[in-house]
Amino acid sequence: MSPTVLRVVTRLNIGGPARQALLLTRALGENFQTVLAAGHPARLEGELQDPDVVVRRVPLTRPIRPDADIAAVLAVRRLIRSTGARLVHTHMAKAGTIGRVAAALAPEKPRTVHTFHGHVLDGYFSPPLQRAFVEIERRLAKQTDVLLAVSPEVRNSLLELGIGRPDQIQVLPVGLDLSPYLAVGSGTGAFRAELGLGPRTPLIGSAGRLVPVKDHSTLLRAMERLPGVHLALMGDGETRPRIEAESRARGLTDRVHLVGWRHDLPAVLADLDVLVLTSINEGTPVALIEGLAASRPVVATDVGGVRHVIEHGRTGLLAPARDDQFIAHRIATLLSNPDMATGLAQAGRRDVSLRFGDQRLVNEMRDLYQDLIATRAGCAR
Repeated sequence: MSPTVLRVVTRLNIGGPARQALLLTRALGENFQTVLAAGHPARLEGELQDPDVVVRRVPLTRPIRPDADIAAVLAVRRLIRSTGARLVHTHMAKAGTIGRVAAALAPEKPRTVHTFHGHVLDGYFSPPLQRAFVEIERRLAKQTDVLLAVSPEVRNSLLELGIGRPDQIQVLPVGLDLSPYLAVGSGTGAFRAELGLGPRTPLIGSAGRLVPVKDHSTLLRAMERLPGVHLALMGDGETRPRIEAESRARGLTDRVHLVGWRHDLPAVLADLDVLVLTSINEGTPVALIEGLAASRPVVATDVGGVRHVIEHGRTGLLAPARDDQFIAHRIATLLSNPDMATGLAQAGRRDVSLRFGDQRLVNEMRDLYQDLIATRAGCAR
C-alpha cells in the first residue's frame, strides 16, 4: 500500500498556495495516498476547487481564535491517526502552526514539511504580533524535518530572522499549469468591449486579492499621473470598499473598473496592454507568472521574491514599492514603446514556461517525499 501524505492548508482562497496544494494533491496520487485538509476562506476571497480532489474540512481559521485553534489541532491529529499519515505537509502560516502541533502530538509522529509561500512575517501584522509570530516560527522550525521556500529571497529572509537552519531550508519554486495562458495569442477585444473600451484605449490591469499588502492605493495614485489610461482590477477582498471610495475621491471612477474574480483570466489578460503589481510584500507572485505566460508586459514593485520572477529590463520592469511616480513612469514607458513591451513579454513567456511548469514541481516534491519517508522507515527498522 502506498504511504499516506496529509496536506494541510489554511484555506483554498484564490491564490498561489491553494493552486499548489490542489495540484500536488491531485498529481501525487499515483505515488501516495493523498489527503487534503482545509478550512473555509472568507466570503470575498473566493475558493478554488478541483473536481478530482476531495477536501476534508477542519475548523481552520486565519484569525487567532483559541477555541477554534484547539479544535483544529485535535481535528488534524484525528486525521493523522485515521489515515495513518506518514508525512504531513503544511501550507500557509496558520495551517503550519496547527498541522505541526498536531503532528507533534500524534502517537506516531509523522515526517513534517512546511512551505513558506511568501514573506508572511512582514507587512501583514502589527510589530508586536510580528515579533510573536517570528518566535513561534523559530520554535516550530526546530520540530520540522524540511522547510521549503518558494524563492531564494524567502529563504534568505527566513535565515535572517533565525528561522530554520541553512541545511534545513530548501528552495522549491512554485509550479503551475500554465497551458491555458501559453495558449492565448493577441487579445480578442471581448473584455475591452465588456468595459466599453475600444482597441486603442490604453488598458492596464492588476490581478489578485484586494488586501492591504497589495497596496492598490499606490496604483490609484499612479493612475492620476496616467491620463486617458484605464485600469481593470481582477479580484476581490476586504479593501474593495476603500478602493471604490478612493477612486471616487481621486476622480478615477470612470477609468477604474473593479470586475471581481474572473474564470476567463487568460482571455482577460490577453486584452491588457500592461499587467501591474504594486505589492509591498510578495513571495512568488503567481499573477506575474500567469501574465508573462500570457505574453503580457509587466511592471512590478521590487519586493520579496518578485526578482525571482522578473529580470529587470529583460522580462519586465521593476519599480520601488509605494513610489507612484516611478510606477507611473514605468507603465507610461511600456505604453509608449510597443516594440519594447512586445520584446519583454515574449522573453517573459519563454522564461516562465521553462521555470514554473507544474511537472517540474511535481517531480521534485515526489522525490522529497520519498526520501523523507524512506529515511523514517530506515530509522524505524
